[in-house]
Amino acid sequence: MNAKLADRIATGVIIAVSAFIVLLLAGLLAYILFRGVGHISFHFLTSAPQTIKAGGGIGPQLFNSIFLLILTLIITVPLGLGAGIYMSEYAKPGKITDTIRLVVEVLSSFPSIVVGLFGLLVIVQLFGFGFSLFSGALALTVFNLPLMVRITEQSLRGVPREQKEASLALGLSRWKTITSVMLPIAMPTIVTGTILASGRVFGEAAALLFTAGMSSPRLDFTNWNPLSPFSPLNPFRPAETLAVHIWKINSEGLAPDAAQIAAGASAVLLIMVLLFNFAARWFGRALHRKFTATK
Repeated sequence: MNAKLADRIATGVIIAVSAFIVLLLAGLLAYILFRGVGHISFHFLTSAPQTIKAGGGIGPQLFNSIFLLILTLIITVPLGLGAGIYMSEYAKPGKITDTIRLVVEVLSSFPSIVVGLFGLLVIVQLFGFGFSLFSGALALTVFNLPLMVRITEQSLRGVPREQKEASLALGLSRWKTITSVMLPIAMPTIVTGTILASGRVFGEAAALLFTAGMSSPRLDFTNWNPLSPFSPLNPFRPAETLAVHIWKINSEGLAPDAAQIAAGASAVLLIMVLLFNFAARWFGRALHRKFTATK
């Protein structure tokens, strides 16, 4: 067998495997959307769920998922940016730096159930935060922080060396060079990676079962006092998210239309994740065009 024939066979196999994976993914997405889109309505998206009666919705769970995403980003983004900047610009090569990178890689590969049990023992019980949105946000930070650190570090390392050296040669400090020269260049990649990582918050369930809880108090959307236990903005209240609600409905749902509710909630969850991915790519390209236009 000559080299050209072997190359054609290998290329054909790769294309066939890639096409199979794409078709499988497209079929799965189409199946979920086909089963669930018909059950989505304004009432379904805004009303509270029902335990034993038909006609419930996913309003509180949808709000809890969005609120949890915001809390997670508030915690993760500053820590991830700071750690990524340190690893890229300040950390000296050596055993300590290699150990930190190893810890980051290990954290990113932790099973979600392990993180959930860790959150239950440490965050919920030891620190006494209880089953709450804040506990769930801290648990999800364990997932997103390694990715945020890696995205920031790689984005800063991708900045052309000449621009960094030119800034330092003009007398700017290292910190001024990072904030005024390097971060604006790396920001499109950082923002895109952050939004893509945020999509995991919507689909996570195992870790939130043990931290955010499997129930949610009846929310009073006229009460915006964050200290009130029934306020939607209270971060220390139990909060069942959309992914946890889907699992709960499928495992122990008693409502007559439990299957339809699970299908509709799955479609909503999938649409939200897809929107986040498309928004991340669009926003990243827009930032890149803005930077190249002003450069």
